[in-house]
Amino acid sequence: MEKQFKTIQESEVLLSELMLPSNSNFRGNVHGGYVLSLMDKIAFACASKHSKQYCVTASVDTVDFMNPIGIGELLTMKASINYVGKSSMVVGIRVESENIRTGEKKHCNSSYFTMVAKDENGNSAIVPGLILITENEKRRFIKCAHRLEAKKAKTKQFSKTDFDSAKYTEEFKQYNVQILA
Repeated sequence: MEKQFKTIQESEVLLSELMLPSNSNFRGNVHGGYVLSLMDKIAFACASKHSKQYCVTASVDTVDFMNPIGIGELLTMKASINYVGKSSMVVGIRVESENIRTGEKKHCNSSYFTMVAKDENGNSAIVPGLILITENEKRRFIKCAHRLEAKKAKTKQFSKTDFDSAKYTEEFKQYNVQILA
């Protein structure tokens, strides 16, 4: 069977939703957990659209809430496939809010969800490759590849079996910790 490839645009998903009082936290802004739930849904939709398979969330990387989202604002999320492996995909999500009275827009969040395609038996499924066209698409792909390699290296460096805290004695001194043993 010939390997399939798709453009990033073929799998993009856009979600807009008006933020209601039922979505608020104790400060009167939209609850971060609600936003994360929406992000997980759009990541699922984007990855499933790309792979034509059921997808599960494997990890979420870097969720920084940069600006609060107010009640009554229009929340818009754009999701696209930034990277593909054999069965995994990294979905980039950009979150913006818009004051519908003034038209003012704020970038509220950007995040990366790693999704894995599953076949009908629950096994990992092969996903189509990506056709990269623009410099931005190429940059995002390589950035994801480097982030994944750095994550693997960090996991190896700080594995439970190989970690030796004595190597970090001086480094601990710059943190707000007390070492007892």
